Amino acid sequence: MPGPAMTKRAIPATFAAMQFPSLHRASRDRTGPAAPAPRGSFAALTVGALGIVYGDIGTSPLYAMDQLFFGRAEAARAPADVLGGVSLVIWTITLIVAVKYAILVLRAQNDGEGGVFALYGLLHGGKRRGTAMLLWALMLGAGLLFGDGIITPAISVLAAVEGLRVATPALGNTVIPITIGLLAALFAIQHKGTSGIGIVFGPVLIVWFAAIAVLGAWQIEHRPDILAAFNPVLGLEYLRHAGLFDALLVLSALMLVVTGGEAMYADVGHFGARPIRTGWFAVVYPALLLNYLGQGAYVLSGAPVAGGKLFYSLVPPPLLYPMVLLATVATVIASQALISAAFSLCAQAIRLGLFPRLALLHTHERHAGQIYVPFINRSLFAGCILLVLAFGSSAALAAAYGLAVSGVMLITSLAMFPIARYVWHWGAARTGLVWGVLTAVNGSFLAASSLKFIEGGFVPLSIGIAVFAVMTTWRWGRKATFAAYSAKPTMTMAELVTLHRGCRIFMERNAIVMSTKPLRQPGDRTPALVQMLWERHGILPRNLILIEIAHRKVPYIRDNRYRVTVFDRDRNRGSIIAVELSFGFMEEPNVERLLEEMARHKEIDLPTDRRQWLVHVSQENLLPARRMGLARRLRFRLFTLLRLVSQPAYYYYGLGDEVQLSVEIIPVRVR
Repeated sequence: MPGPAMTKRAIPATFAAMQFPSLHRASRDRTGPAAPAPRGSFAALTVGALGIVYGDIGTSPLYAMDQLFFGRAEAARAPADVLGGVSLVIWTITLIVAVKYAILVLRAQNDGEGGVFALYGLLHGGKRRGTAMLLWALMLGAGLLFGDGIITPAISVLAAVEGLRVATPALGNTVIPITIGLLAALFAIQHKGTSGIGIVFGPVLIVWFAAIAVLGAWQIEHRPDILAAFNPVLGLEYLRHAGLFDALLVLSALMLVVTGGEAMYADVGHFGARPIRTGWFAVVYPALLLNYLGQGAYVLSGAPVAGGKLFYSLVPPPLLYPMVLLATVATVIASQALISAAFSLCAQAIRLGLFPRLALLHTHERHAGQIYVPFINRSLFAGCILLVLAFGSSAALAAAYGLAVSGVMLITSLAMFPIARYVWHWGAARTGLVWGVLTAVNGSFLAASSLKFIEGGFVPLSIGIAVFAVMTTWRWGRKATFAAYSAKPTMTMAELVTLHRGCRIFMERNAIVMSTKPLRQPGDRTPALVQMLWERHGILPRNLILIEIAHRKVPYIRDNRYRVTVFDRDRNRGSIIAVELSFGFMEEPNVERLLEEMARHKEIDLPTDRRQWLVHVSQENLLPARRMGLARRLRFRLFTLLRLVSQPAYYYYGLGDEVQLSVEIIPVRVR
């Protein structure tokens, strides 16, 4: 029987060609399932979008105008100033949400999907100048969205419950306990999924938008002169007379009226662009305009504002308790949407190789997108409770709000420059005019929001930077580990086939070995684990399947789901087959199920019973390079800590539920 020394023998190219005459003919491409299209009628999708997409921005009237007229901005309340402030609100919503997101950004879809990682996928691989910096900025944007996911439930629920202080001042001390109780209940039920309650989100939000529209229209009827606020000149004149510092304070307050606008793009894959646009222009946009105009009309009237809560001052006293209840339900729905979005964002980051492989639990057997991430859920809950206790009111918490959202919106605007030029094929002048203006507007809002840094803006920024550090460290660590693992001397596939053909005794188990790179040619190097098994046992499995898993920077794999390369196949001796599997960042990478399907179709030599498989996997024992600088050593330590909370790759890919695992420890020195 050939010994290990044979693995070092060089094999001429002509010999390899002679030994593998059918290698390329055995390689096959297979088509994967099409990307899931939004399900349901147009009306159902539109109602669903109203419940999921617009909960955050739809509940902004609870606190946004308070910050403009009664918060730190403390806008003057003379008639001209009120008209100017409301004009700024109207045109901020119009320019940023209606024009930028609803009309333009929704076009930038990556195979029907949207969001930060869809832009990441569209820009990834581009060799144009500045693209790499934009990719890093998008990773920071993803971190800021996690920060937004912590603040939104806290401020939304807190602002809704604060209506009790208006209805019954004696209940003011119960606001914090009730808020904490609602948040605790909300996070406690996350593991059950949203399929059972999601059906009511849309109808409840429709009632909410109808209610705030009626409240606003009622006030406008009393002060129709507020309609002059549609004139944008009034807003510009107001900013010009305010002075630079006061103008920045006003802009920082205005940022609160567009928080949640990014959800339109993030959720486009769930509902489609047309239902989202229809919901916005037919329901949400008119309702928000009416309510903000109504709040402005109330300020114009000079009527007292109870407890600085302008929104609840619009409500007739007999309807205060029902409105507090409706607002609370609406904010809980908005919070649920943000929490689910955080789970989805985490799953996408994991599949793109930007985040540790946290445990993902599927909460619905038919809908793969409904997931629960225990670690993220606990982190969001702890963050929300700390914010409620630390800030104590929505007015104080508003200081921490807006910085993360304005940062994400600016990053999105910057990313749209190459999208418009090279994906939409716009001219330079058109791109510069449209996105130059929108980027300048978003940049102004970010500069204004930065004034809140000391008062609480550091919270989302710190969270965003921390998540960004995790992403960049995890990405670096995986690449460094892969490079060190791949540098280990191993035999070629041609040498492995020669050894296999020379064996007279085989391990009678059907063995699967995971590879870190594609194996397609005789000269490709085998995984280090194969070399270790041969040197340790001097025997090979009769049927050896080498699996390489690739995560593409696309949401779904529409074709070339897997590629099978047969290196050796004989009825008596067995086979050596390499399989390259591809998954998109919106897909569940269940390798075990896919291999079973391939075995059932006789494309690989495995029995269909998974219990008869033996999966050989390696676990790297990471060692730092002997001469590693302090900064890199700290980064290495962070990566090793992240590995402690990360699932092993084989569990993440669905291997280990039914198949038998053999885990080998391999020392790897990271440079």
